[in-house]
Amino acid sequence: MIILVLNCGSSSIKYQVIDMKSRTENRLLAKGQIERIGLPDGVLTHKPTDKPKQEFVKNIPDHTSGISLIIDTITDPQYGVIGSLAELGAVGHRVAHGGEYFQDSAVVDKTVIRQIESCFELAPLHNPANLKGILSIENILPGIPQVAVFDTSFHQSMPAKSYLYALPYKYYENYRVRRYGFHGTSHKFVAQKACEMTGLDFGRSKIVTCHIGNGGSVTAILNGKSYDTSMGFTPVDGLVMGTRCGSVDPGALLYIADKEGLNLGKMNGMINKESGVLGITGISSDMRDIEAAAADGNQRAALALEMYNTRIKKFVGAYAALMEGLDLIVFTGGVGENEASMREFVCRGLDFMGVDFDFEKNKGLRGKDTILSKLESKVKVVLACTDEELVIASDTFRLVQGEK
Repeated sequence: MIILVLNCGSSSIKYQVIDMKSRTENRLLAKGQIERIGLPDGVLTHKPTDKPKQEFVKNIPDHTSGISLIIDTITDPQYGVIGSLAELGAVGHRVAHGGEYFQDSAVVDKTVIRQIESCFELAPLHNPANLKGILSIENILPGIPQVAVFDTSFHQSMPAKSYLYALPYKYYENYRVRRYGFHGTSHKFVAQKACEMTGLDFGRSKIVTCHIGNGGSVTAILNGKSYDTSMGFTPVDGLVMGTRCGSVDPGALLYIADKEGLNLGKMNGMINKESGVLGITGISSDMRDIEAAAADGNQRAALALEMYNTRIKKFVGAYAALMEGLDLIVFTGGVGENEASMREFVCRGLDFMGVDFDFEKNKGLRGKDTILSKLESKVKVVLACTDEELVIASDTFRLVQGEK
């Protein structure tokens, strides 16, 4: 089954075309993205696996126009990857927030669309754009099966003691204010991959997964289910990130708002777009820039790196304690897969937990699935490259085939 995977943002669309022979056998046919939707100089970058890359600049006024352009491109006789739309079996969509409605991915129907809409308040930047993709496909390819894959669904297995905040209970009852967690597709995928690499049983293991990028989260996975995770009601909670502050005393925010006269909108912008390593350094939100500045002697950049890495290590230790043991630590995401110094910082000194980290193997390692612990290590450490689009394609294939 050939599946089109769509990840629609507010002004962009990322896509992949994947031929799913089975849930374990697949082949990437093409990937690409559209940027600058709504502007006169929109850009489509199309990268077929077996043909030269193509780039087009044209007016792309809305998501429906963008998806139509993607479909025209993947079926084009010259640089397309399928002969006709008849070969396309289904479309899978990344949807940021499923609230408490979805514990798994779901075949799209009218009820699913209403439930995605009801989560607009919880993910105002993401869910409306994700739904535009679904509705555009309904308009362009009526009748084709569509599947929504939610960032939050994997974390719906968390117990109440993990997901509830110690606020008046009425706010959970009335507004569903609770910890939801994100990056769920990635956490589950890399944990399963790392278990296959190390011979561990995913359903009977204690795992901490670290999805570290410009946004980042750490998850405790107990016997195949999410048990706790660092992101909360929104993605701003938990780790120090590129521009997000992570965990902070809410009393400090109230104090700053009072002193600076900040309204809710400005405070929201501060904690989401002006904080993190950008806020500490005043330089950049990109860890490569921060590392370069630290190497040049910038003290605030060095401090930002220590804060960033320390928070990751803190969650690893906390989750090991919460699960009363640990079998596996997994690193993934743009930083997790490519920054050897971060992995070394987190794993150094964890001998008392049973981690025997291979510092030599870790040096300079970038973007390659690798076991980073020594053979005799009680706790395994793995770099596992994530592939969220493949997870979406796999779930789409599974549900369209009628499998649970």
